[in-house]
Amino acid sequence: MSLKKQVEDDLRAAIRAQDKDEIRALRGIKSMILLAETEKGAQSDLSGDTELKLLTKAAKQRRDSAQLYQEQGRDDLAGVELAELEVITRYLPKQLSQEELTDHLKRLIGQVGAEGPKDMGKVMGIANRELQGKADGAAIAGIVKKLLSN
Repeated sequence: MSLKKQVEDDLRAAIRAQDKDEIRALRGIKSMILLAETEKGAQSDLSGDTELKLLTKAAKQRRDSAQLYQEQGRDDLAGVELAELEVITRYLPKQLSQEELTDHLKRLIGQVGAEGPKDMGKVMGIANRELQGKADGAAIAGIVKKLLSN
């Protein structure tokens, strides 16, 4: 089932249940999908990669907004963002734990033959492709930098 169809089905269920947070989050996802589909030069159906990129972007936006609201003492607005983030993460692949991510990156560094910080670009290109949606880009970069510095 495509992401669009799944979101539409879940939106209908959320409307029936009158779950306002879920309705808002699902409408946001549906809007992003429709915008991507109607973009100039876009295909009518989005690929799995494109859908994953949209969801990852939406999750990052919610995470950053919630953090900003919490720093400003606006816990009410942070709660809204975190509720939407929870809905969005249901459609993302399972996130890797810190240990799993570190192990994967160690293996990847060995495969690429990276020896120091100058090889970070080589590792990051492959890591971002392989771990797309499974880990945050900043977390990947931080661990790669730490591993290559040792």
